[in-house]
Amino acid sequence: MRFATLLTSLILATILLSACTRTPGPTSSTAAKAPGEPLLSAIREDEVKRDLFALADDNFRGRRAGTPDELRAAVWVAERAREAGLEPAGDDGTYFQFYPLRRVTVAASTRLTIGGKPLALWKDAWVTSPLNARLDGPVVWLNSLADTVRRDLRGKIVAMPLQAPTPLPAPKMSLWAMRYTLAGIGQQSAALRSRGVAGIVLTADATAEPSLEFVGHRYEDGLYLLPSMPLPASSVPVLLVRQAVATQLRAKGARLQAELAANDYLYPSMNVVARAPGTDPARRAEHVLFSGHHDHDGIGTPVAGDSIWNGADDNATVSVALLAIGRAWKQRPGARSALFVWHGAEERGLLGSRWYAEHPTVNKASIVAVLNGDMMGRNAPDSAALLGSIPPHRNSKALVDMALKANQDHTKFNLDTSWDEARHPEGWYFRSDHLPYARAGIPAIFFTTLLHPDYHTPRDEASRIDVAKLTRMTRWMYATGWAVSAAPQRVTVDPDFKLER
Repeated sequence: MRFATLLTSLILATILLSACTRTPGPTSSTAAKAPGEPLLSAIREDEVKRDLFALADDNFRGRRAGTPDELRAAVWVAERAREAGLEPAGDDGTYFQFYPLRRVTVAASTRLTIGGKPLALWKDAWVTSPLNARLDGPVVWLNSLADTVRRDLRGKIVAMPLQAPTPLPAPKMSLWAMRYTLAGIGQQSAALRSRGVAGIVLTADATAEPSLEFVGHRYEDGLYLLPSMPLPASSVPVLLVRQAVATQLRAKGARLQAELAANDYLYPSMNVVARAPGTDPARRAEHVLFSGHHDHDGIGTPVAGDSIWNGADDNATVSVALLAIGRAWKQRPGARSALFVWHGAEERGLLGSRWYAEHPTVNKASIVAVLNGDMMGRNAPDSAALLGSIPPHRNSKALVDMALKANQDHTKFNLDTSWDEARHPEGWYFRSDHLPYARAGIPAIFFTTLLHPDYHTPRDEASRIDVAKLTRMTRWMYATGWAVSAAPQRVTVDPDFKLER
């Protein structure tokens, strides 16, 4: 009922916002070629800081996709866009583009017992993928995968310790323990499924045990998909349990009983879409798309007593950067129009940008380029990165050249290209909202100041953001978009562009 009440309020807010947001088109004095220089002074540090501390506040409870908190944050963004004078460019004359999130979770009715003794779900044991299944049988304990040789395991419930994956995640890679655990589970599960087992129980090793609540929160959340995306095909249940449970599993006559159930339902997420018209009659129907995401991870495992994952850098920084660029564009419009898309559900798998790339609210052919940002406010003051700037990730040399020139002329960051290399272990290029557009054949680049130790923890707070650096990054992104807008010809996709995956 709380969710339904909030959704009704959001619909009313949508109506109210759309009723008062139509801005006048260009007058005869502005309907001409835009001035040659971007108005960098219009992007003000005090306004960026004000918006950042508001959006990354505990009030929004981490803006988790598909929750009332994400929807409230989206309404906040839309209201700020309205105040900036941006036109609504979502569905039906509003700032919003709703889309359906499919979420599949492990049902609370799930029951697990070993030898008749219950295991507490999400405390002692984690179901790694939601499904409807029943297991009831003796447990076959294996010390390692070597024990599978010359043994018939078809139809058996197999338990064994989690083993280190091969290869290990790269040293100091973000979310290292989680990647270690997920990779280990994936490799062992695949090997055991190939032997025809009926169920798999893996006991945490010394590396995975300290991070079980963190990793387990991911499993408790379940799966997020768009309706067009298929569910994982496997029907073999895989359980992750604490080290202490190994004693029960190894006991003579150990028997596992599991009644697994899944919930499968739809609820809304949303993109926020706004527009600032261009001044050139011949080019104002074309759009430079500025992209970011307004969601984050919501309420999670407490760290030092803090359970709200505010996502100040990831990605309130870029959400407020887009608002600042919108204000600058209104003060000095570019030749082409600027389109602003604050995507939802990025943290759940780039779902908002995937939806918009497939269902744009403007003619897809009118999108000249996508300038995406993700995490733009941390690390050394003069450091930054532009992903999509070197092959195989570069899909438009012309667009990259404009970004590099804007940096050279205006912001002068020292650029780190190593994170854009195909061999970089983070695969950072594939983890933000420019990707669906690049795959759709639209020139796209990604502005970032890269990862840091507070990434995806409750420590990602507004107080830790270098606001001066964020303001400078915002100006770089804006100046690049301005150059794209002013160019006589559209930037084009490189004919040999092909991603490595």
